[in-house]
Amino acid sequence: MRRYSIILVTTLSLMLFVMGCGKDKDAAKAPMAQEFSATMVSTSAGQKVTMNIYMKPNKFRTDTSVAGSSTIVRKDLNKVWTIITAQKAYMEMAGMTDAQPPLMVEEKVKGEVSRKKIGSETVNGHPSTKYEVTAKTDDKVTQIHQWWATDIHFPVKTAAVDGSWSMEYRDIKIGSQPDSLFEVPAGYKKMSIPGMPGDMKIKIPGMNAK
Repeated sequence: MRRYSIILVTTLSLMLFVMGCGKDKDAAKAPMAQEFSATMVSTSAGQKVTMNIYMKPNKFRTDTSVAGSSTIVRKDLNKVWTIITAQKAYMEMAGMTDAQPPLMVEEKVKGEVSRKKIGSETVNGHPSTKYEVTAKTDDKVTQIHQWWATDIHFPVKTAAVDGSWSMEYRDIKIGSQPDSLFEVPAGYKKMSIPGMPGDMKIKIPGMNAK
């Protein structure tokens, strides 16, 4: 059982990897993909993680082949499911209504104070405008590069200016996603999380558990 707790923590850590640059409720809205699928490649501290991403309004899913698991966030149900395919089992957490997906799909980032265009490049087949963005959150100033695809209105790549991390999307397919992707597969057995009461709600920085 301890192995599955590690899988859960690992998956949640991946979800939090780039949440710090999520949506800013006071920001001007940019064109945004409401439904899409893609492969997300993240690098940090010399390590690379690849996940498949699926998104619908108030629902998103990540598949991580290394961990052999999927995470489904249902903001509409206030639940998160971790699916363990090899065991045909799943774990459930509540209190995650305000969780945000591990991705940045808007042009303006949280706490953005300035941006400047520094060039144009093609990233994964998409013509993109490259920006240098400065953001401030909790008295911390960060600088990132953002490649905004002009053909699909999507941030195909984002990276720290200092090179400490990067994230890019490949095989982006914008369009309707099957509802079945955001449900626990039939026949899967619910597992308890070791050491965690069934009604315990997890509080994670950046997420407001209720």
